[in-house]
Amino acid sequence: MRTFIKTFSKFFIFSLALSAAVVCSTAQAAPAHKYRVAWSIYVGWMPWDYAAKQGIVKKWADKYGIEIEVVQINDYIESINQYTAGAFDACVMTNMDMLTIPAAGGVDSTALIVGDFSNGNDGIVLKKAKGLADIKGRPVNLVELSVSHYLLARALESVKLSERDIKVINTSDADIVAAFAASDAKAVVTWNPQLSEVAAMPGAVKVFDSSNIPGEIIDLLVVNTKTLNANPALGKALAGAWYETMALMSRNDAKGKAARTAMGVASGTDLAGYEKQLATTKMFYAPADAVSFTKSATLIKTMDQVRRFSFEHGILGEGARSVDHVGMSFPGGKTLGNTKNTTLRFTADYMDMAAQGKL
Repeated sequence: MRTFIKTFSKFFIFSLALSAAVVCSTAQAAPAHKYRVAWSIYVGWMPWDYAAKQGIVKKWADKYGIEIEVVQINDYIESINQYTAGAFDACVMTNMDMLTIPAAGGVDSTALIVGDFSNGNDGIVLKKAKGLADIKGRPVNLVELSVSHYLLARALESVKLSERDIKVINTSDADIVAAFAASDAKAVVTWNPQLSEVAAMPGAVKVFDSSNIPGEIIDLLVVNTKTLNANPALGKALAGAWYETMALMSRNDAKGKAARTAMGVASGTDLAGYEKQLATTKMFYAPADAVSFTKSATLIKTMDQVRRFSFEHGILGEGARSVDHVGMSFPGGKTLGNTKNTTLRFTADYMDMAAQGKL
């Protein structure tokens, strides 16, 4: 524009100011970047539904000049598949599913928010048993290659058994309760609310649950790394919305109760049912707690166990010739696997901003 300014006459100065005003107006009128977040029903992910319905997500998106659409997907695995295919910019999922679906599929993904870990929400139930060792020789109904399968493997290790000592029967989570009710069923591995249902049946004994392996089944908000790097405002808005909702739902007053009630109803239960599920979920309400967990050496150990299970069961990606096939990065520059194929990343940056009040 300078090439057109030959003098400092009032006319040209006025023209310049007018042009600048037009450019500014045009920029403000330009459509905001729009991002899509997929979620599915689970105790630790209900806050996303609440935050969207209450305008909390919009508030934070507006702050950073973007748009965020929060979309419920009824089928959990389908939501991850759609994220992996590029239909969504972010999606809720467990640490194991993050590894075996998008990361193993070559989609570079970042765990933006570590929301909670299962602390009893996943469990093993046997009929007429004294303890976990009685699982030997039994058929076990579960969703094969899911976190239930991982929980079973870790449980068997604790009593010096292996999958060779049992028979896995792949069963949909929608059919797991009916399967256990059948007279020939001997054992199931499942998650809540189905876990509570089967554990309440006559003769049922819960012999192991995720509280025996705390911190290993982790619930995350995962974002496409390329998208996040191109616009960090997305990460800031999502973290801001999440921790505002965490602060609200953890309150012991009428507002907190109302928030938890709404989340319970939206998930198909009531306040009592939802709080019962929260009791077996380690929620990181405070961002500082999530930061500490994400920066811990324990997380790296957990992901090493998860990748070894995944490789042994053939779900670490096509062409995976070793457990190091997928590269993972953690805070502090720590890594696992092939650093030339890093597609799974944990970051504490945005949670740390929330902890320091810098969002």
